[in-house]
Amino acid sequence: MTTLAEHIIVAGAENHPPMLEKSMYDSWVSRLRLFIKGKKNDRMMLDLIDNGPLVYLFVEENGQTIPMKYSKLTKAQQLQDDCDVQATNIILHDLPPDVYALVNHQDAAKDI
Repeated sequence: MTTLAEHIIVAGAENHPPMLEKSMYDSWVSRLRLFIKGKKNDRMMLDLIDNGPLVYLFVEENGQTIPMKYSKLTKAQQLQDDCDVQATNIILHDLPPDVYALVNHQDAAKDI
């Protein structure tokens, strides 16, 4: 007899990403990509997962070279940064605890 949880995993859900099952990684990847395609800024999130996040520009301040502050980025750069954070959260959302423990120190969706 199948459980409700198993039916949800097979059918998928629109309000949360699919749960990673270690033996079905390829299926999870394709379902996760499909889930992201249903979100706002989907193409940008998928691009960030494939190609990596925005590389912050560096500026000189008080004789030191530091990354540019978020508030000083252009609107497009802020959107790109926000999309990377959202994509990272989507990926991390339904990882099993042991897998999450391996990747939770990563800052970018591509690295995860």
